[in-house]
Amino acid sequence: MTTVTLENVILEATEAASSAAKKFFDEKLNGQDAYACGFAWVTIYDFQGKKIRANSKMGKALEALGIKKSSYDRVLKVWNPSKMMVQNVDTLEAGAEAYAKVLQKYGFTAYAGSRLD
Repeated sequence: MTTVTLENVILEATEAASSAAKKFFDEKLNGQDAYACGFAWVTIYDFQGKKIRANSKMGKALEALGIKKSSYDRVLKVWNPSKMMVQNVDTLEAGAEAYAKVLQKYGFTAYAGSRLD
C-alpha cells in the first residue's frame, strides 16, 4: 500500500489536470487552439477545515512544491495547473477543475477559477 504524501497528492492533481485539459483540447477542439482565450487557476483555502498559513508546516511544504500565496488576495493559488500552453479558456478550466477535485478528495477546500482575457 502506498503512503499518501503531499507530494503524491500534488503529483496526482497535476496529472489529472494535464489529462483533463488534453482530453478536452483533443475531443472538443479537435486539437485547435481556438475560441475564447483566458486564464484558469485553482485557489486553495484550507486543509481539513483549517486555514493554511504560509509559515505553517503545510504552508512551507506547499511552497516547496511550487504553490505560493497570491499577493493580491493572500490565498494559495496554482496558475494553469494543467501546464498546457494554450489560450483556450475552456481547456484550461477543464484542467483546473480536475486539479481541484483531486485536492478536495484529500481534504483540501479548493476551487477552480478562470477569467477571459
